[in-house]
Amino acid sequence: MEKTGRDYIVFPLDVAEMDEAQFLVRKLEAHVAMFKVGLELFIGQGPDILKMIRDLSDAGIFLDLKLHDISETVFRAMARVADLGVDLATVHGCSSKKMLEMAVQGARGRVGILGVTLLTDNDGDTLAGGGFAERFSADPMELVMLRAKLACDAGCQGVVCSGREAAGIKARFGRDFLAVTPGIRPAWSLMPGDDQKRVTTPAQAIDQGSDLLVIGRPIRDADDPAVAARKVIAEIETALENLRHA
Repeated sequence: MEKTGRDYIVFPLDVAEMDEAQFLVRKLEAHVAMFKVGLELFIGQGPDILKMIRDLSDAGIFLDLKLHDISETVFRAMARVADLGVDLATVHGCSSKKMLEMAVQGARGRVGILGVTLLTDNDGDTLAGGGFAERFSADPMELVMLRAKLACDAGCQGVVCSGREAAGIKARFGRDFLAVTPGIRPAWSLMPGDDQKRVTTPAQAIDQGSDLLVIGRPIRDADDPAVAARKVIAEIETALENLRHA
């Protein structure tokens, strides 16, 4: 069955309060494939936020906590995540292969584990400032591919990466290895001064092979989030139609 525009959209619930999140879930549940819960909302509301999403929506749940600790701690934490009924969860890809393997073991096949390759507000200058070797700061894609290999070898379901990197990841690790891409900005929403460094439009990300597109601010900050979501769906479906006829 071919994917629709809606099937690509992950909406991040980047708000602090339950009522704000509930409003957005009710408004968008017919227009998105998954809701992403990050640190702010999960720390503030705990597992109750996941129950609310399940009660109000058939959309999947992506728990984006970016776990990063010693391997045994990550194993035990992911075992608890596996009991929460979420579909995807993240761990940082900047640690060891062992940590990633322990995350996969802790998930027990009940949660898809994604390795975070490089945060989308990072670029070559950020890496240089952090002391990374010049080969990585000059070409962040090299670091992304290294971390993607660690994630793949550890048994992760996929990675979180920029849309600009999805094609290389798909070519090297195969179609079934998920490329989940934040930093997505619809063509109609591009603005100067965006704090995301490695952004792509939905059409660019899909053309590169992205499987899921995390799209937040352009939808959340719109006068009517549902209308904005439908505009994004239309943009994605135009891109899909162009690919089918390419």
